[in-house]
Amino acid sequence: MDIKLEEVEFMAIRAQGAGGQNVNKVSNAIHLRFDITASSLPDEVKARLCAWRDQRISEDGVIVIKAQRFRSLEKNREDAIERLQELVEQASRVLPPRTPTRPTRSSQRKRVEGKVQRGQVKALRGRITD
Repeated sequence: MDIKLEEVEFMAIRAQGAGGQNVNKVSNAIHLRFDITASSLPDEVKARLCAWRDQRISEDGVIVIKAQRFRSLEKNREDAIERLQELVEQASRVLPPRTPTRPTRSSQRKRVEGKVQRGQVKALRGRITD
């Protein structure tokens, strides 16, 4: 699913962390903002993105990505676009509904036996009385 770059807003900011002499002079990190509701994405994808509990998605339906992995502004810009693309592709994938299953009788028995055995080991750790 392609994202139109006209719908994405970029802002150059100063990166955090080590940067030598340029740390206070050069703005080489990117703040990417993408408004989900105003975008040209299909309605199902918009709904799935807005429903996600992700810290990068605000309550207003705006995706905010901060890219500062690289020292170059252009590389950080490409990185931010890639991360936005991944997020949208994840939302566009529809997972099949989960079919509920039950544990087998033998697996239940093995689990209980393991718990009983563990309890016996712990019970033997107590103080020895004569």
